Amino acid sequence: MRKIHSLLAFIIGMIWLPACGQQSFDEKMKSLYKNTVPIVNSDQLENLKKQGDVFILDAREPEEFRVSHIPGARLIGYDDFDKNLIGDIPKDAKVVVYCSVGYRSERIGEKMQKMGFENVSNLYGGIFDWKNQGNTVFNINQEPTDSVHTYNKNWSQWLYKGVKVYD
Repeated sequence: MRKIHSLLAFIIGMIWLPACGQQSFDEKMKSLYKNTVPIVNSDQLENLKKQGDVFILDAREPEEFRVSHIPGARLIGYDDFDKNLIGDIPKDAKVVVYCSVGYRSERIGEKMQKMGFENVSNLYGGIFDWKNQGNTVFNINQEPTDSVHTYNKNWSQWLYKGVKVYD
């Protein structure tokens, strides 16, 4: 009987061990954000899109954008961000910036705030959470796709729905 209890404890431990030390998506986001730019979630962005008065800016790189992006998004990049790419956007316009999970877009949002933008927000969880919530993304040909560029294999763990693409 004692061996059965030991074996059972071992099996239960092996089942639970992988969960120890793993972060949830929300914990990971909390660890990445400095909370310097207001957050909007996917539902809030969808409502803003329906109202038709929001600029959606993609702070990822061109290869990521080509794989998929949020409908209506404008690629502004991160590494080569140029303020001239957003020169036509009024400083008081509603702007939502996103990237893969929200880290790069928060940095771009900070730059935009310094440039005088009054209503810039960061999409919580970026395109990963957008897709995880069941929202549509489009490829470079403006066709719906299930593919999402996940930056690399490590970051792909945070995309739960869709086809993971990375180099």
